[in-house]
Amino acid sequence: MNQTVSDNNSIQISDGQEFLTFILGEEHYALDIMKVKEIRGYERVTKIANAPSFIKGVLNLRGDIVPIIDLRIKFDVGNATYTDFTIVIMLHIANRIVGIVVDGVSDVITLSLDDIKPAPEFGVAFDSRYLHGLAPLDDQMVILVNIEALISSDELGIFDNIDVDFREKKNELA
Repeated sequence: MNQTVSDNNSIQISDGQEFLTFILGEEHYALDIMKVKEIRGYERVTKIANAPSFIKGVLNLRGDIVPIIDLRIKFDVGNATYTDFTIVIMLHIANRIVGIVVDGVSDVITLSLDDIKPAPEFGVAFDSRYLHGLAPLDDQMVILVNIEALISSDELGIFDNIDVDFREKKNELA
């Protein structure tokens, strides 16, 4: 069976799709594995002036300037401490690379369409517009994040903020 389901943001979820699960605070989340470029440890970033607190800064990833977003701060879950065990998931979103800081990475899971339940309008750390839904996994629920819609959203404004700040810094140095 190769059915797909489309949510409000017209992102397709396929039957038997793989998701990378990760932890923020006490909650388990998952995102489309096809958006993941790599998983790495947290490293020092260059701060961007006047950026929101959840935008930790940027780093140079093999020639690409990559904005780093701490989802723990954005969603107000867990402690935003940075240790050797802090994880950054590098994502390929809208032809750009962006990193998200999480508490930990768990596993890769495969879900059928029947496993995915509709997202509630309340009770989760962020707007349900950025959710594909919920899926039971063992004795817990996994929140399926529409990471592309979240990262590309005007609310987050990550690409616009970083592009403008980076151009301003470049012009100051010229």
